[in-house]
Amino acid sequence: MFSLQTIFGKGDKFYGLLEASAAASRESTRALVELLGTPAAQRSLEKFKLARQREKDLAAQISQELVNTFVTALEREDIDELSGALYKIPKIVEKFAERYTFAAERLGEVDFRSRAAMLEQASEVIEQMVGLLRKGMNIDTSKALNDQLQAIEAEADRLILELYRETYARETDPMRYLILKDLFELLEKAIDRCRDAGNVVHQIVLKNS
Repeated sequence: MFSLQTIFGKGDKFYGLLEASAAASRESTRALVELLGTPAAQRSLEKFKLARQREKDLAAQISQELVNTFVTALEREDIDELSGALYKIPKIVEKFAERYTFAAERLGEVDFRSRAAMLEQASEVIEQMVGLLRKGMNIDTSKALNDQLQAIEAEADRLILELYRETYARETDPMRYLILKDLFELLEKAIDRCRDAGNVVHQIVLKNS
């Protein structure tokens, strides 16, 4: 005979899976900051591949658990949406890292580090927000963190806009221009995916408070 506590306890596993997924996203952004500060000869994509594979495995596990679990701690649609939002972060970060590594010799003095640092900050806030779900979903705390995330995104957008402005004004090599534009867009997209994940978490908090 199963008690309600046992049933709900099985649903609680999603907190841990989502927290692990947020941690994998943060690991990928931290790896990017490290990559951008590493000499070309020592750069490796291994950390990105590991973070991406971990995120992929967690997303698959979450999908399977949604099928197998009768009662979930959060609504199934919310779990699936948040898992999908978190999955996209390391996917885009890995793509940026790959293209940056391939094209680094053509990029010259363009410095992505300050922008990547903003991305890492955003992923750290996401990790905090996902951790909130297990702790009672306080609206004020969630809003404060989401506001912090929006502020990081706004500042990151401003910094990326500066890169665009400088490239438009000075770049004369068409191929280098296209490479830079591609990298700018990927970095901006990664930060936007952090924002999307934060919005999903905040909506879950609002719904369950």
